[in-house]
Amino acid sequence: MSVGRLVERALIGGLFIGHGTQKLYGWFGGPGREGTEGMMGALQMHPAKANALAAGVTETAGGAAIALGLGTPLAAAALTGVMTTAIKKVHLANGPWAANGGWEYNAVLIAAVAALAETGPGDLSLDHALGLDDRRGPAWALGAVAVGVASAFLTMELGRRNAPAAAPSAGAAGEALDDDRAGDPTTAGS
Repeated sequence: MSVGRLVERALIGGLFIGHGTQKLYGWFGGPGREGTEGMMGALQMHPAKANALAAGVTETAGGAAIALGLGTPLAAAALTGVMTTAIKKVHLANGPWAANGGWEYNAVLIAAVAALAETGPGDLSLDHALGLDDRRGPAWALGAVAVGVASAFLTMELGRRNAPAAAPSAGAAGEALDDDRAGDPTTAGS
């Protein structure tokens, strides 16, 4: 089973590394930082620059940690957070099927990293080499999912709250100026 988990970790972790480096560097046909920042702004994930960096680093580092079998429950929580945000902000409205832009792929990745948190990364892992492979089981898996989902919703709420204030339209600014003047005795009648 350790070989099977090694293959699973390498595949899942490698794909996350690829997605992260798409966001950070534009590798593998990705949007790079500028494109990811634009996407974050459009998704109301403000400040867009910080959220773009966080998403790219989380996918890259979380993917590397999964591939290496290092800090598996923490990596699973981090990646669950990114995937939960992607589901809520991008894919949920499209239904479940990936062929329609839906959320099934993201949900499968959450299930896969939760399963790794439950079973542990296996004997061929850094967690095992460091004596940390006892951090596994149903409580660790549920904890990773709970922390990931909670962090996603907190991040989305902070992104919404940090949205830049909409600039008033020229008409609204002029009306506000007129209202201010109307109450100012020094400008009355001007």
